[in-house]
Amino acid sequence: MADTFIKLNSYYSGMDELDKLILRLLNSDARLSLREIARRTDSSLGTVSLRIKRLEGEGVINGYIPVLDGEKLGYTLSALISIRIARGKLVSVQEKIALDTRVQSVYDITGEWDSVAIAHFRDRKDLNNFVKKLLSMENVERTNTQIALNIIKDERRWTVG
Repeated sequence: MADTFIKLNSYYSGMDELDKLILRLLNSDARLSLREIARRTDSSLGTVSLRIKRLEGEGVINGYIPVLDGEKLGYTLSALISIRIARGKLVSVQEKIALDTRVQSVYDITGEWDSVAIAHFRDRKDLNNFVKKLLSMENVERTNTQIALNIIKDERRWTVG
C-alpha cells in the first residue's frame, strides 16, 4: 500500500508490527473480514480479533466509516473560513459551528485568527447563507473565507508507520 497518509504519532508505544499491519489492512479496506485479515497477516483468527478489540478499547481505532466523494453527493464548493471569536467564548462558538453538517473540521489555531472551519457547500448561495449565519452568531466578530479552487489532497486516514 502506498505510504500517502500522515504518519501516526509515535508516542503510542503499545503497538507492535502485527498491530501496525492490521491497521494498514483496515485502513485500506475496513470491510475486510477478520478471517481475511488473519490470512493476510499469517495469524490466528482469535489473535486478530483480540488485537482489534484492544486497539478499539485503547482508542487507536475510533470507528469505521466509508470514504465518501463529496462532489458526487453534490458538494462542489469547499471553503476554509477563518473566524475571530470574542474573548472567553471560543469553545462554545466552535461547538455551535461544529454542529452544522456542512462543516468537516473546526480547529483552534495560532496567529491572527482564533479558529478555522473547513466546510463543503453545494454552491455559492449555500456558502453565502452559511457565512451570513456564522456572522450573525453571538460572539463571532469577523470571518475571512477562502474558497478552494482545486483539492490536491483531502485524506482522512492516517498512515501507520
